[in-house]
Amino acid sequence: MTYPCPLCGQKEVVAYWQSEPRRYFQCAFCQLVFSDPEKHLSAAEEKSVYDLHKNSVGDPNYRKFLSRLFLPMKDRLVIGAKGLDFGCGPGPALASMFDEAGFPTSLYDVFYYDEQSTLQLNYDFITATEVVEHLVHPGEVIRNLWAMLVPGGQLGIMTKLVIDKESFQRWHYKNDPTHICFFSRYSFEWLANELDANLHFFGADVIIMEKMIRKI
Repeated sequence: MTYPCPLCGQKEVVAYWQSEPRRYFQCAFCQLVFSDPEKHLSAAEEKSVYDLHKNSVGDPNYRKFLSRLFLPMKDRLVIGAKGLDFGCGPGPALASMFDEAGFPTSLYDVFYYDEQSTLQLNYDFITATEVVEHLVHPGEVIRNLWAMLVPGGQLGIMTKLVIDKESFQRWHYKNDPTHICFFSRYSFEWLANELDANLHFFGADVIIMEKMIRKI
């Protein structure tokens, strides 16, 4: 049995890799790789994994890790720009980094900061660090985030990228049971085309998409 792609919804997907207990598929259209939905963890099981994370707001090593997204995003913003850290986790260090730099940043996390009102606002920038690989419906979620951006807004994503099948079989990233969707550069190029976004890659795992300003 195969499943529709969780990013683009197309049904033309092929078997990509199998590593017990999970199978992985790849979409023929957007090239997203995703794991067998029947093997997804329950919400309680998923949260129990996140509860083990020890990332804290003041941890200098964690801040250095997050700077891979923070620095290129900061350079694209004007002081006072308002943001949302989507999927911030229990230790929202990235939001604190933006706050300290003059960019007030709201929090949302389905497990730790489930404040629905923050999803009803508009933002100059939205970040999602180590989030999209956990999403059951990444296409729907990313489109919802995109709709929350003002024209000229920035969506910053950090996630490890699929390179090829040979690398995938040795890739530790796929072994995390909470990681269920794996993007490639092509997946983001496809997504940027669908959203009519300006796309920028920074290093190996940072992606920023800019919402273009429509001229009347």
